[in-house]
Amino acid sequence: MIGCDCAICRSPDPRDQRLRSSIYIQTPECSWVVDTGTDFRTQALRENVRQVDAVVFTHSHTDHIMGFDDLRRFAHQRGFMPVYASAATMKDLERVYEFAFKALNPFPGYLKPEPHIVSGPFHLGSTEITPLPVPHGNSIVNGYLFSRHGQKLVAYLSDCSAVPDEISNQIQGVNTLIIDALRHKRHPTHLSVDQAIEVAGRVAPGKTYFTHISHELPQAGESQLPANTHIAYDGLQLKF
Repeated sequence: MIGCDCAICRSPDPRDQRLRSSIYIQTPECSWVVDTGTDFRTQALRENVRQVDAVVFTHSHTDHIMGFDDLRRFAHQRGFMPVYASAATMKDLERVYEFAFKALNPFPGYLKPEPHIVSGPFHLGSTEITPLPVPHGNSIVNGYLFSRHGQKLVAYLSDCSAVPDEISNQIQGVNTLIIDALRHKRHPTHLSVDQAIEVAGRVAPGKTYFTHISHELPQAGESQLPANTHIAYDGLQLKF
């Protein structure tokens, strides 16, 4: 947190030094990123990301889209970048990045988005990606379920203030649940730790990881969480 001297902001634990929430997925067929936050360039350099075949967006809040133009590096050889988002999110992306979506004669190397409206499940390689619409305050945003060969591998709900029963039922028994858990205190647009634990109880995943964490929740707090429940940290890698 800018200008904050709290114990977590001054923590010597490197896992307490957090950038914006995002995930990068690699499969044998292709690789993609979910959201391009303000820190996307820094994250891609830190993790030595060399390939991005597509980008999938949860929603259009600034902390999830403001690194969009840095996709140009990954689209250069292909000449375009497939972009997957809901109709509302795509509309916002086209407005904010009008220079990319509406460029008539872009210079070589400029980002050329190829828009794909997400209105139901779609595939990237052999991975089925199912949108999971959830409330985020007064907005509806997309989480996503990633499945391969009929197995529910990951449910990603980075921004939500509730998870309806129909969504928790849809992802029931998923291998790994990655879910919003901002802090212990209630928040109008994000889940608290207790709320995230309650959702995990309904979903019954193999493991749960909290994400979109504020500076009010230390990494050391993981020791107080239920079994198989963890606090995610920057650079965490999960293999399936």
